[in-house]
Amino acid sequence: METDTVLPERPKQTSKPSKSKKEPKASKPAKEPNNATQKKEKTPNTPAAPIDPNSMFKEGFLKSVYNEKPAEQVVTRFPPEPNGFLHIGHSKAIAINFGFARYHGGVCYLRFDDTNPEAEEEKYFTAIQSIIEWLGFKPFKVTYSSDNFDRLYELAESLIKRDGAYVCHCSDTEIKLQKGGETHGPRYACPHRDRPTDESLAEFRAMRAGKYKPREAFLRMKQDLQDGNPQMWDLAAYRILEAKHHRTGDKWRIYPTYDFTHCLCDSFEDISHSLCTTEFQLSRISYEWLCDAVEIYKPMQREYGRLNVTGTVLSKRKIARLVNEGIVRDWDDPRLFTLIALRRRGIPPGAILSFVNELGVSTALTNIQIVRFEQSVRRYLEQTVPRLMLVLDPIKVIIDDLPEDHYEEVELPFGKDPKMGVHSVPFTKTVYIDRSDFREIDSKDYFRLAPGKSVGLMKVPFPIKATTFEKDDAGLVTVVHATYEKPEEGAAMKKPKTFIHWVADSRERDSPFKVEVRSFNSLFKSENPDAAEGGFIKDINPNSEEIYPNAMIEIGLKEIRSRAPWPEDEGEKDVANKDAGLETVRFQGMRVAYFSMDKDSTGERPVLNRIVGLKEDSGKAS
Repeated sequence: METDTVLPERPKQTSKPSKSKKEPKASKPAKEPNNATQKKEKTPNTPAAPIDPNSMFKEGFLKSVYNEKPAEQVVTRFPPEPNGFLHIGHSKAIAINFGFARYHGGVCYLRFDDTNPEAEEEKYFTAIQSIIEWLGFKPFKVTYSSDNFDRLYELAESLIKRDGAYVCHCSDTEIKLQKGGETHGPRYACPHRDRPTDESLAEFRAMRAGKYKPREAFLRMKQDLQDGNPQMWDLAAYRILEAKHHRTGDKWRIYPTYDFTHCLCDSFEDISHSLCTTEFQLSRISYEWLCDAVEIYKPMQREYGRLNVTGTVLSKRKIARLVNEGIVRDWDDPRLFTLIALRRRGIPPGAILSFVNELGVSTALTNIQIVRFEQSVRRYLEQTVPRLMLVLDPIKVIIDDLPEDHYEEVELPFGKDPKMGVHSVPFTKTVYIDRSDFREIDSKDYFRLAPGKSVGLMKVPFPIKATTFEKDDAGLVTVVHATYEKPEEGAAMKKPKTFIHWVADSRERDSPFKVEVRSFNSLFKSENPDAAEGGFIKDINPNSEEIYPNAMIEIGLKEIRSRAPWPEDEGEKDVANKDAGLETVRFQGMRVAYFSMDKDSTGERPVLNRIVGLKEDSGKAS
């Protein structure tokens, strides 16, 4: 993942780097989104024009951050823990850190915070890097906190020698009481806090050598117990973990904590702007304290509001339960909001980045309803993917007055944009329409097919009129008989009131393709599954997935699959998934929804996932 880019040498002191390049000219500021903390967003109106993809860096919070500290070279990092799959909230962090660096001509590291070998697995490293590249970003370098374990240990010893850290043997309960306990009582110092530095140094080396078991000893930073910020109450710097590390093996028995590791690794990598969510706002004081305590370069940390989507769960623990109890297929089940699930569902990476950019960046927590996210995706898809005719629940229609060998080609555009091109499909004596497009009993407010009523077939020269129909033993309509309403020579053609989609039966053109369609609805019944009586598991929507095993699609699917990805300008790839690319086969099923191909597809049996509907479901938007 390394490139030939060379970072400028950064002075190793706490002073600010010199100001340099001229600030990029900003566009006319747009109105800042009113993202009140923990306030639900109302569904916005569709914008009249596309949003500038760099607007989030030209205005508001991120512009202020850059103006506060212009840098000779912007250097950022995205530092995920490799203990789970990323979710929709992480897309904001990825877009901000990689995008901020790219916009200002800088670089961004992907740094895995691999300091807890008990929870880390190789599959998470692979999946995280794959998702970042899928979103269109290339890390300057892929690094690991473990790259610096030796250097971190040396600084820990240095901190002890400076009387800035000590070895503590208190229990978890005792440490909590020292910090005020559950009753928020008075804080008091650990009895080991004032032990001689030589003694703490010897004990720290004993921790490393294996003298103590987990939780029997900690290295704690000697901060300021009188400070009102809990991040200054003698945080742990090292703990004992008896676990083999995936990169360093059995070399270490002690591992640095996030609070000790993060700021120092930022300094080692010359990070100019350490951008993180507001949950780390209190940590800024300890971040800066530690850099100053060991006298190394101190990056600037600034915090933005995180992105949260309501109506679902994002917690690793809760998703693991959904997977383990068989409620969803796996972590990439399209009903989840992990990024691998959204990818499998068929949502383009550009739509996710557009959504994040549309929301803007501020310090407020942004709670967004699923319908708001889906509306943004829908706007993106309606301009970028082709159209095909898809019949979910087919009924056979026999046009009795056409000859058995009737065959003609009907030309269909792939979309409104002529650049998408056209394709031809067969029209024959037998076609299939959707069950919802036929009624046994007609009514005045119904304009589709019914006995004695005419309807147009999309792009077919003349309408058809239903005459009779057949049922099976269960009373389900199986065949509709119709006539082709081609006018006699010189007579005017009867104009149908509406047109429906269809798929022809043609052995010569291998039409139709039979497909399985999975239509996804919200996995939960409420906006706040955790608030449900009995917990989020009790809030599961029993109709979160509807399967159409006998759906049919026209032959244009073959061409759009060969031309994928859609949008065609998205160079999507996947270095980890052997089924890479299937989710890029996206299209609008006319009059139905947007779809993509699922990785469960086979050569004989394509499987389609519904991405989003053609319009917002009524009653769901706030």
